[in-house]
Amino acid sequence: MISTTKRYRQRGFTLIEVMVALTVVAVTLPALLFLLSQQIDGTAYLRDRSVAQWVAADRVAEVQLAVAKQQRANKGVIAGESERAGQVWYWQSEIQETPLPGFLRLTVTVFKTENSPDSPLHTMDAFFHVETNNAPRG
Repeated sequence: MISTTKRYRQRGFTLIEVMVALTVVAVTLPALLFLLSQQIDGTAYLRDRSVAQWVAADRVAEVQLAVAKQQRANKGVIAGESERAGQVWYWQSEIQETPLPGFLRLTVTVFKTENSPDSPLHTMDAFFHVETNNAPRG
């Protein structure tokens, strides 16, 4: 016959088992929190890149509409800002000539802060055609 005292001893955890379980939790919990914070940072970066792509695409569309209306483009660098997703985004656009006559290259670069020209979030290139006065018409 089994005594009642022996039966109670077999039901619980020993102090060593509890200490081992707490050690495992203490080691894994900081690692999981670190991975979670990296995921959150990565998600924020991807969100910023997506919004920067929208800002660049909007600027390309603006320039293409202006060029289509005026049939000319002012070459050079223009900087500005745009508000998207509750934040101000800074962009810089540059129009350059290409080796092909009548074709221009537009480069739009988007930054998160005004003083960060060395770390753009997104750069978009677009090419468009402008009628030249001395081009033969057919």
